[in-house]
Amino acid sequence: MLNKPVQSVTNTIAKALVLILLLSVATTGFAIITLASSLNDAEAVNVAGSMRMQSYRLSHDIQTKSVDYGAHIAEFENSLYSPSMKALQGWTVPKDITMDYYRVIVRWHELKDVLRSKDKSQYLVLVANFVTEIDGFVFKLQQFSELKLIKLAWAGGFGLGGILIVSFFVVHFVRKEVVKPLNALVIASEQIKNRSFDVKLNVTSNNELGILTRTFNTMADDLGKMYLGLELAVNEKTHKLQHANQSLEVLYNSSQELTGARISQDNFHAILQHIVSLEGIRAAKLEITDVGGRALFIEEGVVSSSTGHKSELQVDGNHLGFLYCEYGLPCPDQTLIDNFVQILSRAVYYNQAQKQAEQLILMEERATIARELHDSLAQSLSYLKIQVTLLKRVIGKCPVHSNSERTALILEDLGEGLSGAYTQLRELLTTFRLTIKEGSFGEALVEMTRQLAEQTDAKITLANHLSSVELDAHEQVHLLQLIREATINAIKHAKAKNIEILCELSSDEVMIKISDDGVGFDLQDPQLNHYGMSIMQERSSRLNGKLEVNSSKGNGCEIILKYRSTKEL
Repeated sequence: MLNKPVQSVTNTIAKALVLILLLSVATTGFAIITLASSLNDAEAVNVAGSMRMQSYRLSHDIQTKSVDYGAHIAEFENSLYSPSMKALQGWTVPKDITMDYYRVIVRWHELKDVLRSKDKSQYLVLVANFVTEIDGFVFKLQQFSELKLIKLAWAGGFGLGGILIVSFFVVHFVRKEVVKPLNALVIASEQIKNRSFDVKLNVTSNNELGILTRTFNTMADDLGKMYLGLELAVNEKTHKLQHANQSLEVLYNSSQELTGARISQDNFHAILQHIVSLEGIRAAKLEITDVGGRALFIEEGVVSSSTGHKSELQVDGNHLGFLYCEYGLPCPDQTLIDNFVQILSRAVYYNQAQKQAEQLILMEERATIARELHDSLAQSLSYLKIQVTLLKRVIGKCPVHSNSERTALILEDLGEGLSGAYTQLRELLTTFRLTIKEGSFGEALVEMTRQLAEQTDAKITLANHLSSVELDAHEQVHLLQLIREATINAIKHAKAKNIEILCELSSDEVMIKISDDGVGFDLQDPQLNHYGMSIMQERSSRLNGKLEVNSSKGNGCEIILKYRSTKEL
């Protein structure tokens, strides 16, 4: 068994000596074939090289609008399909050179379409890459030509140095078939030791070392697959754990936004930022709907209307808004998105509940004041009205005296003053009893205008562009009362046919405008406060705003309130 490997190598060397004669014949034949195939190499290199110049010449033709532009295109195509270039499709030409030649042809046809199109200037941008491809093609042609010359030199060397070949063949064979494979095995073993399993040894023989090399390749491939499988499994588990940890952390941070004493717009922004930080989510947008008012949009990134995913926000069947998400790769977990939808739904619901609670407290306080006024001041004014009426009757029955006219005037003024004070008190009590249902400014405004419209023949037009969530409870109450007072003035005093109410938000400034086409009044009228202007001015100052009254006799009236909005939810 020890002699078998030696015998195998010895037989190979003996056969090599027999084949030396055949090698000489083959070398001579190879030299002849190589010389024959090299006849067109120089011409092919020259033609390919000229194609670079012709490419840039076409660029110059485009820029100078040369009359030879079409001729130069035809000349380039003649060069591309010249006999020396077509010879590159022969079986003796390497496949990569032939494929490069085909790629140059394909690329030329693409550029030719550009050259014949209206937008020829695009060729100026593409020509550099095309010339680079030709450069690589020429370089390969040169290498191929040099390689054939080298092979030819080797063939001549074999013909001239046959004796040296025989002398060094055994040494060369041993180095190639024994030493080199052994060195390759040693190097491959070191690579495997360093956990590099991408080992593929070339099997150059079917002797014992060839069998050993094939077995080593199979072993390395199996080890690599096992190690890669384990590594991928570990990486996948690690990624899942990291993703789960990130998801839990983001959910926790988002839920923390609901623990504050008051949920503001910053909390919604923070939750959206947490959503966008998740893997697979590029952008998010929150829409908070408002019945009777403008919906509020909060965005983090840009969500496309065509590719965004839409989820409804609702609590106990009550619609609150929508969450829009722009997905990327990898796609996020839908269960995680559903959790965020629930968090945002609760946040919007809690925000509305907080506002409703504040409004209930405010309304309860105002209702208490209204009851106190009704039980005290209203009763007193009512009593005084009765007493003044009785006094008028008593004085009317008394004998006429010198001061009767003066007394009558004083009683008349006193009666009118008490009537006016009693009327204003009744309106004030009505205002104090004003309520806002379900925390919605828009619904309350629509309901209030509907009730006022039933009291007049005038047409009341409402255009509300405010969002309830952008107004706090005090703002909503003051705005409703101011609009109500201004509208009642238009109904009672202006004799208007049309009353318009406009509410809008522009550049963080809230504007309320109530206009009518009634009889109007003189702004210098001393009885201006009789129309509740002083009360409206006071409400304007409570909002840190400015109230403008524009009116003249016969030209209707326009009341405008403007104040800076804090945009706090």
